[in-house]
Amino acid sequence: MTRTGIVAGLVVVAAVLTAAVPGLSGRGPGPGRNAAGGGTAGPGPAYALPLGVCDWTLGQAGDPAAFEAAARLGLDGVQVSLAPKGDTLALANEEFRASFLRAVKRSRIPIASFAIGDLNDVPLKSDPRAEAWLDKGIEVAAAMEVKVILVPFFGKGELRGDPAGVEAVVAALKRLAPKAQARNVVLALESYLSADEHLRILERVGSPAVKVYYDVANSQEAGYPILDEIRRLGDRIVEVHAKDTKDLYGKGSMDFPAVLRALEGIGYRGWFVIEGTKTPLGVEASIRYDADYLRLLFSTR
Repeated sequence: MTRTGIVAGLVVVAAVLTAAVPGLSGRGPGPGRNAAGGGTAGPGPAYALPLGVCDWTLGQAGDPAAFEAAARLGLDGVQVSLAPKGDTLALANEEFRASFLRAVKRSRIPIASFAIGDLNDVPLKSDPRAEAWLDKGIEVAAAMEVKVILVPFFGKGELRGDPAGVEAVVAALKRLAPKAQARNVVLALESYLSADEHLRILERVGSPAVKVYYDVANSQEAGYPILDEIRRLGDRIVEVHAKDTKDLYGKGSMDFPAVLRALEGIGYRGWFVIEGTKTPLGVEASIRYDADYLRLLFSTR
């Protein structure tokens, strides 16, 4: 599809949204409106979030070139893979780290957060290398002034139905949390656990340096009520993945207008990071389409 075709498609989406979606044409909850549908408290500002993209979604995991790609797509930031290198991390190397900082400066695109995707194969619950990588990741994040490290629990790291694994993760997080808190870094847990299961882990760890990385599509896939989960977690959500596993945004199964209303309701102002994008238009064109769709939602609230 050409750029003209993409824009035309978004114009059609805009017309449909304005006519049919509560909150986008002045009906239902929106800025200045009571979430229960009550009276207004004034016009209020538009609700817009900074849009990031995962470097692996761009096909450039751990590659400084992801920043130029994000700039071409008009995005605001990049979630960067903290790639392991033996017992440490590639970005622990000062020269390699400097190449990322140069890319940030050149593109004027900041690092939204870090993620250690390899923890899905080298689980925190059972492999000591995982804790060592996170320990080093805290140092790297502090040195690069990045506030969030995504800690995933999928694949071999799955925690559902594994109470012993949860016990081991809680113990590891208790060891890591003091260093993270001292360095002003948050370890953000992303998994298929429910909101209540995440909250129980956070309560047991007992540190403001451990929060939740909320992925709307993961929760949808697990069968959880996404909007209730967002409200239940509240300010324990430190960052959010925008994802639709079925199609381009606005054409698939994710109700992004409702998600944004729920996030606005808890006062969330962090990154909205595009991940796992379906790419029927090609990688960059599909990401651009999804980003344009989200910005359209921001502008029509």
